[in-house]
Amino acid sequence: MTASLDDLRRIAEVEFGNLVTDSQPLGEKLRLFLTDGSYMDLWLSRKLSGRFGFHWERRHIDKTFYRYDNFPNTAWGNVNTYPYHFHNGSQSAVEAAPFAPDISAGFRDFMHFVETELAS
Repeated sequence: MTASLDDLRRIAEVEFGNLVTDSQPLGEKLRLFLTDGSYMDLWLSRKLSGRFGFHWERRHIDKTFYRYDNFPNTAWGNVNTYPYHFHNGSQSAVEAAPFAPDISAGFRDFMHFVETELAS
């Protein structure tokens, strides 16, 4: 079974309630508002099963953003987890995805990354 945005919202609110203050549907995305004033946009493709993107936006705080996605951009074809890849702070800082490829498990991994970053 493929995860839905509602499934991810429940994970965020139940398992990461210490980080998530609110959520808001935005068309094909779900926005999560975080305790530090940043936010995260979650996107699941309606056309291509299993295609996703989790984007943690912090440019308004410290000029960084973090994104885990599996959009098959050939610019990242050299990444050994391609098409899964991780933008670690900026668009050009792309590396192998340290998160699970399964949508729900990968989202949990990504949220644990966020939790660790906010604690440091």
